[in-house]
Amino acid sequence: MPAKLFLLAVLLLAGTAANAVINPEKLTTEYLVNPLSIDVTRPRFGWMLTSSQRNQYQSAYEILVAETPSDLAKGRGTAWASGRIASAQNVAVVYSGTALKPGVRYFWKVRAYDQDGKAGDWSPVAWFETVDRWSADWIGDGKPLPSRDEEFYKEDPCPLFRKSFSPKKKIRSARLYISGLGYYEAFLNEKKIGDRMLEPGWTAHRKQVLYSVYDVTTMLKSGENTLQVLLGNGWYNPLPLRLFGRFNLRDVQQTGRPCLKACLKVTYADGSSGRITTDQSWETAPGPVLRNSVYLGEHYDARLERPANWKAAVVVSGPSGELTPQLQPPVRVTRVLKPVRITEPKPGIFVADMGQNFAGVARLRVQGPAGTRISLRYGEDVYPDGMLNGMTTVAGQIKREGTGGPGAPAIAWQEDSYILNGKGIETWSPRFTFHGFRYVELTGWPGKPGLADIDGLRMNADLPATGTFACSSELLNKINTLADWTFLSNVFSVQSDCPAREKLGYGGDIVGTAESYLYKYDMAQFYRKAVRDFANDQLEDGGITETAPFVGIADRGPGGNAGPLGWQLAYPHLIRQLYDFYGDRLLVEEQYPALRRQIEYLQSKAEYNLFFQDISDHEALDTKPEAFTAGAFYYHHARLMTQFAAIAGKTEDSVRYSRLAERIKGALVSRYLVPGTGRFDNATQTAQLFALWYGLAAGPEKDAALKQLDAEFARKNNHLSTGIFATKMLFDVLRENDRNGQAWQIASQEEFPGWGYMVKKGATTLWETWAYSDGVYSQNHPMFGSIVEWYYRSLLGINALEPGFARFQVKPQPAGDLTWAKGEYRSVRGAIACHWRKEEGRYQLDVQVPVNSTAEIWIPVRQGETVLENGLPAAYRILRTENGYRVYEVGSGQYAFSTRW
Repeated sequence: MPAKLFLLAVLLLAGTAANAVINPEKLTTEYLVNPLSIDVTRPRFGWMLTSSQRNQYQSAYEILVAETPSDLAKGRGTAWASGRIASAQNVAVVYSGTALKPGVRYFWKVRAYDQDGKAGDWSPVAWFETVDRWSADWIGDGKPLPSRDEEFYKEDPCPLFRKSFSPKKKIRSARLYISGLGYYEAFLNEKKIGDRMLEPGWTAHRKQVLYSVYDVTTMLKSGENTLQVLLGNGWYNPLPLRLFGRFNLRDVQQTGRPCLKACLKVTYADGSSGRITTDQSWETAPGPVLRNSVYLGEHYDARLERPANWKAAVVVSGPSGELTPQLQPPVRVTRVLKPVRITEPKPGIFVADMGQNFAGVARLRVQGPAGTRISLRYGEDVYPDGMLNGMTTVAGQIKREGTGGPGAPAIAWQEDSYILNGKGIETWSPRFTFHGFRYVELTGWPGKPGLADIDGLRMNADLPATGTFACSSELLNKINTLADWTFLSNVFSVQSDCPAREKLGYGGDIVGTAESYLYKYDMAQFYRKAVRDFANDQLEDGGITETAPFVGIADRGPGGNAGPLGWQLAYPHLIRQLYDFYGDRLLVEEQYPALRRQIEYLQSKAEYNLFFQDISDHEALDTKPEAFTAGAFYYHHARLMTQFAAIAGKTEDSVRYSRLAERIKGALVSRYLVPGTGRFDNATQTAQLFALWYGLAAGPEKDAALKQLDAEFARKNNHLSTGIFATKMLFDVLRENDRNGQAWQIASQEEFPGWGYMVKKGATTLWETWAYSDGVYSQNHPMFGSIVEWYYRSLLGINALEPGFARFQVKPQPAGDLTWAKGEYRSVRGAIACHWRKEEGRYQLDVQVPVNSTAEIWIPVRQGETVLENGLPAAYRILRTENGYRVYEVGSGQYAFSTRW
């Protein structure tokens, strides 16, 4: 490199630090933007940093928190004036001011100091509102629960509640605190409050009940106001369906008649306040929803929308769980679909094809005589004759008389109905259910429906997107789109296995796909709730259940109601992922006692440091190495506990669990490795991937284990045969061993089995099984969505090296015939972007590193080759040369590397 060029590069780099200032933006409290209700005594703040210069980091910060924006504008932190705090931390910064008052909106701002100690600008003002210590009675309609199971299936109109009031003074603000079980919709002066649906989220009601807070200031009027609430059954008053002929949710969860608890707090301009709370002064009447079930659907009679027979509400005991504010993203309508066609396969039977499998409900616009009944059935498929095939969405495989228990339908269809009131054009969609479907069968329609008469309302937890990805392969892009629709179909307050047949929060599915979700969406509060769901249903002996909330399923677990080890793994696995992605150390500390009870339970059930029973690699095509995988999961539990103990500062525990992990590892290797061959257990793809992913093979045995894995793939012509866990492990193992070309070959297969086969067969979401199913298995199931993690970790090469991506790796692994890939992951510290391409014999890599982060950039380079950055020889610190890569360390900024390909 010529001396003048080198000097110029050094001067350019040195100049990036001169006069550099960093500024905060995108402020969060408890990982949320301006949360209306937090129940945390010392909330955690976070902010992203921007700078026009490279290599910037925060040397200190200063925070002001006040009760009024005017105090902040004057530089007064009446609740907390932190002063300058020497720290690089800009994630999970704990509030350390005066005790926060309940029911108060606090305003805050922050400024950061760069590495030279120069202060940047104050951030825009953010706010958070603490919860009020509200109280109210649970109220109901006074009807008893049915005494026999079959009576639950009769018409039982949803209770409607109302309360009228007249504010006497000028109003400054108003907040509605509300929980209605199972689901509720609230109205103020006949206008729906908010745009949330299926509130509150599903929890173990004996332990926790969620409530929401709404700012209804602008909805109030002078004179008389009326607050109305309509209740649905939701998960609190489920039907006594025997899912799979066995599992009745009413047997294991706290359930009851629909009930309401609410408090409307009105603050007046003079500083005084008043409260309207649920009590026996409220009125109740039957509403227009005749029947409703999260599984079987909703039936609505529009002629009953204005009841006349009001009576006094009754104070009831309600659930026993702790009331806590709902912080996970609410369910909303996130997209409206139009049908691509409507057919009439038989006279009077119409089938609307929405063109896309998704979760939600249909919305009708219809005009006809009063009393006309329109029935809707939902399904993922159609038969060759064009008639609806709803068999893959039948609840709990209830497909013959008697399977679902007394009173249950012979076939548990997803079905809604609407009875017209005859008053012009009527628009209706179900309120208290959701379905998984592509096709809607309509019967009873007055005349013929047109394309404009029906919509598909896609519903899901409104997760903020954090990841984008695209590449030169249309197939891989299509798979990514399928995964997105699938993932969003399965986030209705719990991460479910499918949105129709089961709707349950299975732990194994979470383990297989959590990282894929985390790259695509902001899961900080959604997964925090999932952790609490598992903790809520932790068994007395310490075991964790297979699903959370628990529904009674305990398939091949260690005993009692405990789930199998791979499904129990969801609880600690999520805690670790929230620590890795968001730096959530507090969650580790909060959950540590329960985590310790879980590992002690597992130790009490182990035999010779092993387990021998588990569901294993669910949906693998080869014979599952059940005992081997059960032991490997136990090893995983012990390793995680070693890490948690260290994070929580429990040094003795960490040493003890580390020794336990080593004993388990030794037992696994001793029992399942055939020495000198690299073969583990039955040496299938699953067995070899488990061994390699868990690091059970070392030295020559690792090389032999990889060769055995290669032989298995060769035997299947580079098709996979893996299931829920080993599919995820497959991409990790190949990435970590620089075999991404092999991963690309597997991912790009268009013949059975594989994702390309699903696309070829016309799938618009991912299937539950590798084989096409038209009668049993769901066609909308996230289990095999772990391929998405490969897009980010391997094709883009973005991997965290420290919690919260304070330090991370960018190591794209171009493979196959891909010529480019680009995307970003918006971490809690800022956007990490990567765009690589192969052009005219050169490899180009553009990278964006957020302020206050450092990155390892891996550039493939031949011996003696010069790496350029922005057209000049790269003059950054070289950490090492490894496996054909030159590894550079860089600070924040945008970089454009290139080298000869």
